[in-house]
Amino acid sequence: MRPTLLIALTSLSALPALSTPAPTLLVSPAPKASLSQAPSSAPRLAGFAPVLAARSAVSGPGAWQQVSIAKSWAALVKSDRAKRQAARWDYARSLIGGGLGAEALGVLEVMIQDDPELALVNSYRIARAAALVQLRRGREAIGILSSRELADNPEACAWRLLALTQAALPDQALGQLACARPALTARPAPARRDFILAASRSAIAVDQAAKALEWLRQIPSTDPSANLARGEALLALGQAGEADRTLALVERTGSAAERHDAALSRIEAGVKRRTTSSRQALKASERIHFAWRGDHIEERALQLSYRLSSASGDLRSALAAGSTLFNYFDTRTDRTAFMDGLQQQLAATLDPANGMPLDQAAGLYWDFRELAPIGAEGDFLVTRLADRLQEVSLYARAAELLEHQLVARVRDLAKGPLSAKVATLHILAGHPKLALSAIRNSDRGDYPAPIRWERQRVEAVALVHLGREDEALAALEAVPNGAALRAEIHWRRREWSTIEAGTKAALPAPRSLSEVDQAIVLRHAIALAMLGREQHLSRLRTRYSAAFAGLPSARAFEVLTAAIGTVDPAAIGAAMAAIPTASPAGSFGDLLDAVPAA
Repeated sequence: MRPTLLIALTSLSALPALSTPAPTLLVSPAPKASLSQAPSSAPRLAGFAPVLAARSAVSGPGAWQQVSIAKSWAALVKSDRAKRQAARWDYARSLIGGGLGAEALGVLEVMIQDDPELALVNSYRIARAAALVQLRRGREAIGILSSRELADNPEACAWRLLALTQAALPDQALGQLACARPALTARPAPARRDFILAASRSAIAVDQAAKALEWLRQIPSTDPSANLARGEALLALGQAGEADRTLALVERTGSAAERHDAALSRIEAGVKRRTTSSRQALKASERIHFAWRGDHIEERALQLSYRLSSASGDLRSALAAGSTLFNYFDTRTDRTAFMDGLQQQLAATLDPANGMPLDQAAGLYWDFRELAPIGAEGDFLVTRLADRLQEVSLYARAAELLEHQLVARVRDLAKGPLSAKVATLHILAGHPKLALSAIRNSDRGDYPAPIRWERQRVEAVALVHLGREDEALAALEAVPNGAALRAEIHWRRREWSTIEAGTKAALPAPRSLSEVDQAIVLRHAIALAMLGREQHLSRLRTRYSAAFAGLPSARAFEVLTAAIGTVDPAAIGAAMAAIPTASPAGSFGDLLDAVPAA
């Protein structure tokens, strides 16, 4: 195995990064760099930068492989300190000539660590860019090659042609041909192959397929990469039959990437000519983007899947392909519009008028929640969905949705009311521990008083469900309108003295009684009976008899306010069961009735 470069050459520390001008510098080159712009790290083997700058600029294939890789490595191993940078330079050029960009870049990194002035030398810049292009890091290479000094350098133009093609900038890539021609014609035909392929692909991209076919004649018909470009050019020229045969040949003889690329081109052509059904094309494109990840092939497969799924109304597949495109591929120029389209599809899918079953809508939102619009629109979307889930008693699912909002999206004071809502849903779902966590994990000192009191009431209910009634009562002490909830807790604990005092203070006027009013009066009667206060019961009976007349609870009132000892226990039990279920604590009474999870 080839010796590891970075170990054999020197140890690596923090490396100075070459500046990478913005792509606009292709039009307006950067001003000439000066030595004062060189990295400031202390050089360890300084002196080679002016030597390299004084040499003729690298040009043609001879610049990259004057000696074999083995010989240049042997020379490097034998070099002393004075000659080490020169030996490294020869080795790096040999590696580039052999197509070993990763190894070459490692050598060049070590060289610039030892002599930062190399960043200002044109030949070094071209070599570094060439290594990056071989690693398919074209955008980085463009920045290095976009200096004024290299604007008319034929070798720089040749590598810039490759880099711009990799960066999907075909017009600018073809603009390098005139400048690159001397460097390309100096190369033998095999060494021109990659540059011809790049120029051909850029020509196809700008509707110059005939010119691409002309250039491709320089590459043998046995070359799968050239055949792939030929097939795409033939498709662009409308020669479907010949294109199909050429691409089918690539599927049999090409590399894995070339086989998938050719297969995808045939699928796209079949969809365009309507010889392949949308269903067949969708299945085939999905197989490709599952089998091949991370470059233009997957991006094209995803784009095809997105178009076909959207057209067929398969919103889940469309959102899956669209979200992957948006999150992992940045070559689209319409990212904002594309995201807007995805968000509109998600919102339309979750609209109740759409008719999608609620469980499917909830699953769809959860799977693609990162696509939800930001701000009020996104909050409304998830709140409406959570309300629909709550309406059909799917409390846990609703809590899950809103808790994601609470943790990932909502900020500052808005956490207060949302945390109370999430905790309420957790209680209804039978998970008081989660409710307590939702309240306490969102605690802040600057909530307005009404929000703070609401959170304390929900916290008290969660504590009751956890069997911590004393803590619940303590939490309600400072809540101005917590009396009704405290009374409800005392009622459930059968604390008759406290109940008697609390209901006495809350007794309504003996007029038209609501269900809550009836419950207060009847609870007061039960407390008096349990405490043996017969005279008070008699006065209560006299005061409210007329008000209870004709009400469904009239019989219960008569039994509960009768003389102590005159009614059998069965009648008392029936009377207690007839007490209206409306709680004086309102919705918090319903929360106290929530059934714990199994």
